Amino acid sequence: MRQSSDIRYLSWDLLQSLQLTPQEIALSIEHLLLGRKRQQVWNAPKAVITPPDGRYMMATLAAADDPPFLAVKALVLNPDNPKNGLASINSLVTLLDSRNGLPLAVIDGNWVTAMRTAGLSAVAAKRLARPDASVAAFIGCGVQAHSHLQALAALFPVTYVRAYARGESRESFCQIAEKMGLIATPCQTAEEAICGADLIVTSVTLSPQLIPFLDAHLLKPGAFVTMADLAAPWRADSMAAFDRIIVDDLEQEASMPKPLVDPALVHGDLTGLVTGDVSDRCTEDERIAFVFRGLALGDLAVAGLAYQRARECSPNPPIFNRSMQ
Repeated sequence: MRQSSDIRYLSWDLLQSLQLTPQEIALSIEHLLLGRKRQQVWNAPKAVITPPDGRYMMATLAAADDPPFLAVKALVLNPDNPKNGLASINSLVTLLDSRNGLPLAVIDGNWVTAMRTAGLSAVAAKRLARPDASVAAFIGCGVQAHSHLQALAALFPVTYVRAYARGESRESFCQIAEKMGLIATPCQTAEEAICGADLIVTSVTLSPQLIPFLDAHLLKPGAFVTMADLAAPWRADSMAAFDRIIVDDLEQEASMPKPLVDPALVHGDLTGLVTGDVSDRCTEDERIAFVFRGLALGDLAVAGLAYQRARECSPNPPIFNRSMQ
């Protein structure tokens, strides 16, 4: 029996043209998290390779019955890439039909990672941040900061933005925030940025030379922090200052050789939040952190949503047609 599969290539530019909103991405992630509890979605822990030269190599796998997709992402983080004019992280997502295994699309993994990571933060923030949050601080001003700015500004009445990063990225980040109608301030220190902020996003590039420099004791009561950098820039001895810490996946975390934070400080995961097994923010003064490695289910949610939208909206031809025996 012969079957054919038209495989689409979804580039960064094409994906941007789809104009998926933060709300749509968050809803897609929530749909799969709910499906996971019904055993209609499956999420494997990350597979990670860390060569001694500082590279970080990772692969993720998730599958669902509704929608019927399977996504595999392969990613390489190399801190030396910028010296060669390349992004620090490069990745690719392969999307298959989860019923028959036929390949459907090859998708720019950097775009999926940016949208998925901000989407995971948005799902957590909707439940854990104060609804009146208006001051957002960003430590690190790269791709993740930009995607998080778009997501948080769509969900909260953000008026003020503070940014801290090395180099010129904080100025350009602030210029983009100002174009969105926000008041943006490039800060000289990380402490200046986070003190008094309602929403804090940390997306510091990982490297073996990174020394933790952020102190959770400096956060205002009621602050919500999303750590898109494995909590690497946060001082471990300050993490107890949080009233609650939520991770993306307890099962995945239990399989890792080194925990993101002291397991005794963890109060639940994202699936528990969405299903109601973990409570939302309880008081106005709670300091809450969302610490995450990245959930393969999120990659699947974003890749599947983008593929469906591309089929509806884009005449983009397949990259090749494969006949399968």
